[in-house]
Amino acid sequence: MLRRELDRATGAGRRPLQVVDVGGGTGGFAVPLARDGHDVTVVDASPDALAALTRRAAEAGVSDRIRAVQGDADSLSELLEPGQADLVLCHSVLEVVDQPAEVAAAVATTLRPGGAASVLVANRAAAVLARAMAGQFDLALSGIDGAPGGRDTVLRRYDVESATALLAKAGLIVDEVHGVRVVADLVPGGVAEREHEGLVAFELAAAGRAPYRDIATQLHLLARRA
Repeated sequence: MLRRELDRATGAGRRPLQVVDVGGGTGGFAVPLARDGHDVTVVDASPDALAALTRRAAEAGVSDRIRAVQGDADSLSELLEPGQADLVLCHSVLEVVDQPAEVAAAVATTLRPGGAASVLVANRAAAVLARAMAGQFDLALSGIDGAPGGRDTVLRRYDVESATALLAKAGLIVDEVHGVRVVADLVPGGVAEREHEGLVAFELAAAGRAPYRDIATQLHLLARRA
Protein backbone atom coordinates (compact mmCIF):
# COMPACT_ATOMS: atom_id res chain seq x y z
CA MET A 1 0.00 0.00 0.00
CA LEU A 2 2.81 2.39 0.88
CA ARG A 3 4.72 1.51 -2.28
CA ARG A 4 1.66 2.30 -4.40
CA GLU A 5 1.34 5.68 -2.72
CA LEU A 6 5.01 6.46 -3.38
CA ASP A 7 4.63 5.45 -7.03
CA ARG A 8 1.49 7.59 -7.35
CA ALA A 9 3.13 10.66 -5.82
CA THR A 10 6.40 10.41 -7.74
CA GLY A 11 4.51 9.66 -10.95
CA ALA A 12 2.93 13.08 -10.63
CA GLY A 13 6.39 14.64 -10.99
CA ARG A 14 6.90 15.39 -7.30
CA ARG A 15 10.31 13.89 -6.70
CA PRO A 16 11.98 13.80 -4.32
CA LEU A 17 9.20 13.55 -1.76
CA GLN A 18 9.51 15.21 1.62
CA VAL A 19 8.89 12.41 4.15
CA VAL A 20 8.56 12.59 7.93
CA ASP A 21 8.93 9.35 9.93
CA VAL A 22 7.49 9.79 13.42
CA GLY A 23 9.09 7.34 15.83
CA GLY A 24 11.30 6.16 12.99
CA GLY A 25 14.03 4.90 15.29
CA THR A 26 17.07 3.43 13.56
CA GLY A 27 15.78 4.05 10.04
CA GLY A 28 14.15 0.81 8.95
CA PHE A 29 11.91 2.83 6.64
CA ALA A 30 13.94 6.03 6.36
CA VAL A 31 17.09 4.55 4.83
CA PRO A 32 15.30 2.63 2.02
CA LEU A 33 13.23 5.72 1.24
CA ALA A 34 16.38 7.83 1.10
CA ARG A 35 17.97 5.26 -1.20
CA ASP A 36 15.01 5.80 -3.52
CA GLY A 37 15.87 9.50 -3.62
CA HIS A 38 13.44 10.93 -1.06
CA ASP A 39 14.33 13.38 1.72
CA VAL A 40 13.42 11.96 5.13
CA THR A 41 13.16 13.59 8.55
CA VAL A 42 13.12 11.08 11.41
CA VAL A 43 11.64 12.19 14.71
CA ASP A 44 12.40 9.93 17.67
CA ALA A 45 12.77 10.32 21.42
CA SER A 46 15.76 7.97 21.71
CA PRO A 47 19.24 9.47 21.16
CA ASP A 48 20.66 5.96 20.83
CA ALA A 49 18.21 5.11 18.05
CA LEU A 50 19.03 8.33 16.22
CA ALA A 51 22.77 7.66 16.58
CA ALA A 52 22.21 4.23 15.00
CA LEU A 53 20.16 5.92 12.27
CA THR A 54 23.02 8.32 11.52
CA ARG A 55 25.50 5.45 11.24
CA ARG A 56 23.13 3.43 9.08
CA ALA A 57 22.52 6.37 6.76
CA ALA A 58 26.28 6.97 6.41
CA GLU A 59 26.91 3.32 5.59
CA ALA A 60 24.17 3.47 2.94
CA GLY A 61 25.55 6.69 1.49
CA VAL A 62 22.37 8.68 2.10
CA SER A 63 23.37 10.98 4.96
CA ASP A 64 22.54 14.01 2.87
CA ARG A 65 18.93 12.86 2.52
CA ILE A 66 18.20 12.05 6.17
CA ARG A 67 17.71 14.48 9.04
CA ALA A 68 17.45 13.26 12.65
CA VAL A 69 15.32 15.23 15.12
CA GLN A 70 15.19 14.20 18.76
CA GLY A 71 11.81 14.62 20.42
CA ASP A 72 8.58 12.94 21.45
CA ALA A 73 5.69 12.39 19.09
CA ASP A 74 3.59 14.39 21.54
CA SER A 75 5.78 17.42 20.69
CA LEU A 76 5.65 16.94 16.93
CA SER A 77 3.88 20.24 16.28
CA GLU A 78 6.71 22.06 18.09
CA LEU A 79 9.49 20.24 16.23
CA LEU A 80 8.41 20.60 12.59
CA GLU A 81 7.05 23.33 10.37
CA PRO A 82 3.45 22.85 9.24
CA GLY A 83 2.69 21.78 5.69
CA GLN A 84 6.18 20.53 4.90
CA ALA A 85 5.61 16.84 4.18
CA ASP A 86 4.25 14.89 1.22
CA LEU A 87 4.15 11.76 3.36
CA VAL A 88 4.18 11.13 7.11
CA LEU A 89 4.85 7.69 8.55
CA CYS A 90 3.31 7.16 11.99
CA HIS A 91 3.92 3.49 12.72
CA SER A 92 3.26 1.93 16.15
CA VAL A 93 3.04 5.35 17.78
CA LEU A 94 -0.60 6.19 18.49
CA GLU A 95 -1.01 3.29 20.91
CA VAL A 96 1.89 4.41 23.15
CA VAL A 97 1.63 8.21 23.31
CA ASP A 98 -0.20 10.07 26.06
CA GLN A 99 -2.32 12.18 23.71
CA PRO A 100 -3.04 10.28 20.47
CA ALA A 101 -5.56 12.86 19.25
CA GLU A 102 -2.94 15.61 19.52
CA VAL A 103 -0.34 13.52 17.71
CA ALA A 104 -2.81 12.70 14.92
CA ALA A 105 -3.64 16.39 14.60
CA ALA A 106 0.07 17.24 14.43
CA VAL A 107 0.56 14.61 11.73
CA ALA A 108 -2.23 16.22 9.70
CA THR A 109 -0.76 19.70 10.21
CA THR A 110 2.68 18.51 9.07
CA LEU A 111 1.23 17.32 5.75
CA ARG A 112 0.75 19.46 2.70
CA PRO A 113 -2.80 19.50 1.29
CA GLY A 114 -3.26 16.19 -0.50
CA GLY A 115 -0.35 14.63 1.38
CA ALA A 116 -0.68 11.12 2.80
CA ALA A 117 -0.23 9.61 6.24
CA SER A 118 0.75 5.96 6.68
CA VAL A 119 -0.55 4.95 10.11
CA LEU A 120 0.07 1.59 11.79
CA VAL A 121 -1.75 0.77 15.03
CA ALA A 122 -2.09 -2.22 17.33
CA ASN A 123 -5.34 -4.10 16.77
CA ARG A 124 -7.57 -4.79 19.78
CA ALA A 125 -9.23 -7.90 18.34
CA ALA A 126 -5.91 -9.62 17.70
CA ALA A 127 -4.77 -9.12 21.29
CA VAL A 128 -8.06 -10.41 22.68
CA LEU A 129 -7.96 -13.55 20.54
CA ALA A 130 -4.28 -14.23 21.27
CA ARG A 131 -4.88 -14.05 25.01
CA ALA A 132 -7.98 -16.19 24.85
CA MET A 133 -6.08 -18.83 22.87
CA ALA A 134 -3.38 -18.75 25.54
CA GLY A 135 -5.97 -19.36 28.27
CA GLN A 136 -5.65 -15.82 29.69
CA PHE A 137 -9.38 -15.28 29.72
CA ASP A 138 -9.48 -12.52 32.34
CA LEU A 139 -7.06 -10.43 30.27
CA ALA A 140 -8.96 -11.29 27.11
CA LEU A 141 -12.20 -10.09 28.68
CA SER A 142 -10.65 -6.81 29.81
CA GLY A 143 -9.21 -6.34 26.34
CA ILE A 144 -12.66 -6.50 24.74
CA ASP A 145 -13.38 -3.14 26.37
CA GLY A 146 -10.06 -1.71 25.20
CA ALA A 147 -7.94 -2.03 28.35
CA PRO A 148 -4.60 -3.73 27.46
CA GLY A 149 -3.97 -5.16 30.96
CA GLY A 150 -1.17 -7.45 32.13
CA ARG A 151 2.35 -6.53 31.11
CA ASP A 152 1.24 -4.82 27.93
CA THR A 153 3.45 -1.86 27.07
CA VAL A 154 0.79 -0.12 24.97
CA LEU A 155 -1.74 2.31 26.41
CA ARG A 156 -4.56 1.43 24.03
CA ARG A 157 -5.51 -0.63 21.02
CA TYR A 158 -7.74 0.15 18.08
CA ASP A 159 -10.22 -1.34 15.66
CA VAL A 160 -10.98 -0.01 12.18
CA GLU A 161 -13.75 2.25 13.41
CA SER A 162 -11.86 3.85 16.29
CA ALA A 163 -8.68 4.35 14.27
CA THR A 164 -10.62 5.87 11.38
CA ALA A 165 -12.52 8.16 13.76
CA LEU A 166 -9.28 9.33 15.40
CA LEU A 167 -7.78 10.29 12.05
CA ALA A 168 -11.01 11.86 10.81
CA LYS A 169 -11.13 14.10 13.89
CA ALA A 170 -7.62 15.25 12.97
CA GLY A 171 -8.77 16.18 9.47
CA LEU A 172 -7.48 13.11 7.65
CA ILE A 173 -9.58 11.10 5.20
CA VAL A 174 -8.86 7.36 5.28
CA ASP A 175 -8.45 5.91 1.78
CA GLU A 176 -7.49 2.31 2.58
CA VAL A 177 -7.24 -0.06 5.54
CA HIS A 178 -5.24 -3.27 5.54
CA GLY A 179 -4.40 -5.86 8.16
CA VAL A 180 -0.76 -6.67 8.91
CA ARG A 181 -0.05 -10.26 10.02
CA VAL A 182 -3.60 -11.56 9.72
CA VAL A 183 -2.65 -15.10 10.81
CA ALA A 184 1.16 -15.03 10.76
CA ASP A 185 1.38 -14.65 14.54
CA LEU A 186 -1.05 -17.54 15.11
CA VAL A 187 0.46 -20.12 12.74
CA PRO A 188 2.93 -22.54 14.42
CA GLY A 189 6.53 -21.75 13.58
CA GLY A 190 7.16 -25.05 11.81
CA VAL A 191 4.15 -24.57 9.56
CA ALA A 192 5.11 -20.97 8.77
CA GLU A 193 8.61 -22.05 7.78
CA ARG A 194 7.46 -25.05 5.74
CA GLU A 195 4.60 -23.23 4.00
CA HIS A 196 6.13 -19.77 3.79
CA GLU A 197 5.01 -19.00 0.24
CA GLY A 198 1.47 -20.12 0.99
CA LEU A 199 1.40 -18.00 4.14
CA VAL A 200 2.55 -14.91 2.23
CA ALA A 201 -0.05 -15.52 -0.48
CA PHE A 202 -2.79 -15.84 2.14
CA GLU A 203 -1.67 -12.70 3.97
CA LEU A 204 -1.68 -10.65 0.76
CA ALA A 205 -5.12 -11.94 -0.21
CA ALA A 206 -6.68 -11.43 3.22
CA ALA A 207 -5.02 -8.13 4.21
CA GLY A 208 -7.57 -5.86 2.57
CA ARG A 209 -10.71 -7.90 3.16
CA ALA A 210 -13.05 -7.75 6.11
CA PRO A 211 -13.49 -9.68 8.33
CA TYR A 212 -10.00 -11.18 7.90
CA ARG A 213 -8.13 -7.89 8.17
CA ASP A 214 -10.04 -7.15 11.38
CA ILE A 215 -8.22 -9.86 13.35
CA ALA A 216 -4.73 -8.92 12.14
CA THR A 217 -2.06 -8.06 14.70
CA GLN A 218 -1.87 -4.52 13.34
CA LEU A 219 -4.03 -2.26 11.20
CA HIS A 220 -2.46 -0.13 8.48
CA LEU A 221 -4.40 2.95 7.41
CA LEU A 222 -3.53 5.21 4.50
CA ALA A 223 -5.13 8.60 5.08
CA ARG A 224 -4.95 11.89 3.23
CA ARG A 225 -5.13 15.53 4.21
CA ALA A 226 -7.97 17.15 2.30
